[in-house]
Amino acid sequence: MSAGEGSKELVERMLAGDTLALPRLISLVEAESEAVVDIMRRIGPHTGRAYCIGITGPPGTGKSTLVDKITAVLRERELSVGIVAVDPSSPFSGGALLGDRIRMQQHYLDPGVFIRSMATRGSHGGLPVTVQGVIKLLDASGRDVILVETVGVGQTELDVVNATDIVIVVLTPESGDAVQAMKAGLFEIADLFAINKADREGAPRMKAELETFVAMKPGEPIPIMLTQAHRGIGVDELYEEVERRRRVQEEDGELERRRRQRRREEFLEMLQRKVRARFLDFAEKDDQLKELTERVAAGELDPYSACARVLDDRQWLGKWLIQGG
Repeated sequence: MSAGEGSKELVERMLAGDTLALPRLISLVEAESEAVVDIMRRIGPHTGRAYCIGITGPPGTGKSTLVDKITAVLRERELSVGIVAVDPSSPFSGGALLGDRIRMQQHYLDPGVFIRSMATRGSHGGLPVTVQGVIKLLDASGRDVILVETVGVGQTELDVVNATDIVIVVLTPESGDAVQAMKAGLFEIADLFAINKADREGAPRMKAELETFVAMKPGEPIPIMLTQAHRGIGVDELYEEVERRRRVQEEDGELERRRRQRRREEFLEMLQRKVRARFLDFAEKDDQLKELTERVAAGELDPYSACARVLDDRQWLGKWLIQGG
């Protein structure tokens, strides 16, 4: 059976509600299998229904606990949930260091919740490059809400904007003041702030500082919520605010604009990765290009001139396009 035939059967099974087909399809996407093109083509008409919530912020702010409690709120409302929990990559295996069973034990046996841990695999944007495909699969499988928790790497969490419909930035009173949040670029990506562990000293001060900075930003003010996720306090109110923001997004067309931008960015980023991989493969085989590379490495030719020489040579580019694949 060909890869296309196998992926067709798996997609049909997933769409029919087979719970075993979904993780197998996700594994194919994570491995960047040749079947991914066929999988994405087949699930395309079944996507666009789930609402995707990104949860990001510095390490130690309680993002996993917040995801766990939001999931409980969603299940109380009889909404099905997909969770993508991104973990640091293991330096030995490349896999996720933390397992989904450890992080979300109370939801593991709930058929209305699907949890997948993913490793960053060297990505510097807080999310692995294959996360968009995994989100699409969860969407096509019929999940009402998808929660994406980023790895928590501080100042490089920006991928989450291009992967989700709304971004919750989680901070804590002891994680630093609002100025640090601004320096990390979190004001640029936040649709909503959650000051977690708000029972700790400094929470009111941090909320006041955030409100000051938020007031200076044009557009609708960013809501700032106080939560104590470990106690379940403020989580219902947080999700109510998410729902309010969703209604506003739908009414003013922002949700569709955001999704159009996301699809555009996904295509261009994927094209860039594929072209780069194809060119590097060609560079290893083409003697003329290898010689040029060695001249640059030896300092005989500067990289700018070498690059111009390659890009200006149509014959060379044509040979790459024909042979590089």
